[in-house]
Amino acid sequence: MERRFDRTAEDLGNIVALEHVNVTVPDQQQATIFYIAGLGLTRDPYLMTGPTNMWVNVGRSQFHLPTSPPQVLRGHTGIVVPDREALVRRLERTRKRLEGTRFDFKEHEEFVEASCPWGNRIRCYAPDERFGRVTLGIAYVEFDVPHGTAEGIARFYRNVMGARAAASVEGAGKNANDDNGSIRAARVEVGIGQYLMFRETDREIPAYDGHHIQIYVADFSGPHSKLLDKGLISEESDQHQYRFKDLADPETGETLFTIEHEVRSMRHPLFMRPLVNRNPSQSNINYAPGYDAWIPGMAAHD
Repeated sequence: MERRFDRTAEDLGNIVALEHVNVTVPDQQQATIFYIAGLGLTRDPYLMTGPTNMWVNVGRSQFHLPTSPPQVLRGHTGIVVPDREALVRRLERTRKRLEGTRFDFKEHEEFVEASCPWGNRIRCYAPDERFGRVTLGIAYVEFDVPHGTAEGIARFYRNVMGARAAASVEGAGKNANDDNGSIRAARVEVGIGQYLMFRETDREIPAYDGHHIQIYVADFSGPHSKLLDKGLISEESDQHQYRFKDLADPETGETLFTIEHEVRSMRHPLFMRPLVNRNPSQSNINYAPGYDAWIPGMAAHD
């Protein structure tokens, strides 16, 4: 019998990986308490090891945290963590040390939402098949965007960046954006099991403060040419990288949302760089030889 497969399910689009989310922080010690001790992530042991910047490994992705006045992403980041119960215990232990900041966390049925000392929201999910075979990683970044922009944002990523992107109407919510009480959002595929979500809201959106995301693309010159023609290139970084900030509707030229993208080619020296991830359940009390490292696709051990 002939074997049949849905070959389109394997298509990725031009954006092949979401590598990091960059927000500046004013206090590296407080950032360490939240991201390393609380979330259980791993400081990169090889790069940015001084007191003015910290790269934090999350599976195959990172948070970049340079020292500067705080930036707050206009939305939230969704990450996968291996052990929800252990995460909650770690976050509870950080409360006293982060007292007086905007740190907090709350358990929901589907996720645990933690806020960093300056208000960045991180939604932490247990491993699930919808995130692929990943037990540790950045699954998505979701942005709050103005009413009426989702369709144009999806067009921008399809037509300019060559990404798989579509706008759709999602379930009813309190902040209805159309007559039937549903919320429109654009979803953009940015790697294996990774995506960007742009969710429309009628709430006031804070002014953009300069935070950015970094992506790798297979076709490096094609989007660059289109962005250059539209006057959207904001930085010609080097041979392997450029940046843009504005998401503009390809049909009207209207700027719909601003979020800086650091765009790298697959020839960039850091592409597919192996990242060290620790097993945060290890301690000097319960130490188990051979379990120091965490592989982002491995299952938890007893």
